[in-house]
Amino acid sequence: MKTVLPTSENSLQFYNYLTSAVAPRPICFASTIDNDGLPNLSPFSFFTIVGNQPPMLVFSTLRRMRNGTTKHTYENVKANSEVVINVVTSDIVEQASLSSCEYPDGTDEFLKAGFTKLASDFVKPFRVAESPVQIECKVVQVIDTSDKPGAGSLILCEVLAIHINPAILNEDETIDPHAIKLVARMGKNYYSRAFGEAVFEVEKPNVKLGIGFDGLPENIRNSTILTGNDLAKLANVTALPEPEPGFYDEHIKKTIEYYILMPDELEVELHRYARKMLADNRVEHAWQVLLSV
Repeated sequence: MKTVLPTSENSLQFYNYLTSAVAPRPICFASTIDNDGLPNLSPFSFFTIVGNQPPMLVFSTLRRMRNGTTKHTYENVKANSEVVINVVTSDIVEQASLSSCEYPDGTDEFLKAGFTKLASDFVKPFRVAESPVQIECKVVQVIDTSDKPGAGSLILCEVLAIHINPAILNEDETIDPHAIKLVARMGKNYYSRAFGEAVFEVEKPNVKLGIGFDGLPENIRNSTILTGNDLAKLANVTALPEPEPGFYDEHIKKTIEYYILMPDELEVELHRYARKMLADNRVEHAWQVLLSV
């Protein structure tokens, strides 16, 4: 393993390692306003949810690497304690990136990046009309980690209202990841898409407690075919399954007939087939495959 320590001589390289390893990161597209009523708009990828009672978000601005000065967003939330967080999608990611330019004081990034201002209901900063989710927030605390160049300041925000474009909602009123088309920040100039084939489901651990890896039969636990992810799906059942008398699978039948005199090869083939079932999240079927012999 390569070990890298955070020293002043390699601070930029260390930052690149961090932002490339801690990824992908959701993007906070923050809209603020200064004391003269002038808007500011800028993306930040150090951003996440803190809690739900009350609903809280947090994002971080960094002091400029070259001189340690603070950015307009930081100065505005310190002065006015209000922000609108707009989500960044694939449709507006290039515009959002453009808004991150170091424009001088008084520059309207909405105008520079081609966004439409939308009046908020509870705060003064504008919403980004092109963003499908806009979150109005009250800033409750700003925590400075230091005053050194590159230091972060945590901006803790209480959510006052969320505005959602109905076009991104499923029939059950949940947000469809394939409709919202979120993007996330990676390291350097890289981004990632959070929709399409990039999206997959992982069943949450069973609330009644899964049997765990140690509860799996030894031949399954030590399989050379099944991966750690495969075994985790199998180990999430609450009790070790039993072979079902009425279970029938034509592929299994033919596999057993072909490898009946080659038990080691038979086990390998059944594990391969079980792995295909697990890839389709057919866990019960996979268990029956593995219990066939």
